Amino acid sequence: MTPLLEVEDLRITFPTRHGTSHPVDGVSFSVARGELLALVGESGCGKSLTSLALLRLVPPPGQIQPGSAIRLGGTDVLGLGPEELRSIRGRRIGMIFQDPMTSLNPVFTVADQIGESVRAHQKVSKPAARARALELLQEVGIPDPAQRLDVYPHQMSGGMRQRVMIAIALASEPEMLIADEPTTALDVTVQAQILELLDGLRAARGMAVLLITHDLGIVAGRADRVAVMYAGRLVEEATTAELFARPSHPYTKGLLASVPRITGAVTRLTPIAGTVPAPTAWPAGCRFHPRCPAALPRCATDDPPALPVGDAHRMRCWLAEGRPA
Repeated sequence: MTPLLEVEDLRITFPTRHGTSHPVDGVSFSVARGELLALVGESGCGKSLTSLALLRLVPPPGQIQPGSAIRLGGTDVLGLGPEELRSIRGRRIGMIFQDPMTSLNPVFTVADQIGESVRAHQKVSKPAARARALELLQEVGIPDPAQRLDVYPHQMSGGMRQRVMIAIALASEPEMLIADEPTTALDVTVQAQILELLDGLRAARGMAVLLITHDLGIVAGRADRVAVMYAGRLVEEATTAELFARPSHPYTKGLLASVPRITGAVTRLTPIAGTVPAPTAWPAGCRFHPRCPAALPRCATDDPPALPVGDAHRMRCWLAEGRPA
């Protein structure tokens, strides 16, 4: 499949009192048209910052470093001027942020906020934008959409607010949707409804989707491919079926071992020891080695490259050496 989005050697730094922080450090991946790529990992691994970089929304004083490359359909995103960049945001890439309560403006109605997104990229009147807002509310499954147009975010449930965020992201028919932890703070039933909505919209519109999540449970059966991120780097990448059937990196195995099962024998969950290190003090060698139950002596000193472990399956680990690809 031809890539819609290509990210190569993405590096983001922040100056701090304790030295330069490298929260995203050499990340490369691609997303094809119509594909869903899940970017997974613990909090603090750099997932959300990676997604913000795709729209050049890295908060200051953070900087995307020279040598990084982000291409959308062949367009060099990092080389765009302010006006060209505005045409990308919302128009070609839509984004659903983590917390709709803080992402939505509390003093504007739902119709105003969706309409603003429509008019930012389409030359339509306010009545036409309002009509489009009504269509979008219907599309994202909000009951009694005409009655919801003039309500404020605080008057809606968490699930309804998230649907409004999705409507805003879809307002200009983007080629790609970035969903950053779209089910955060929602109960299990509403989570399932939001994920089913995204699945349906993706199928109907043929959009590419980058799903950011720490929950591997929502990835299985939904994503086409999975990229596992740890300490600012991708440590494993494979098709979803391959990753769940044959996880290879010790970190991926640890994430899967910590997911509760509802079938089979009841077993004790095994947490990953320790925590993600601070990006100002990444460990030498393999960044996972202080927490890794399978660490080799060289893991503490030598940084492993991404090595093949199967068809379209790579991991950043010395354990891949000598394994059949």
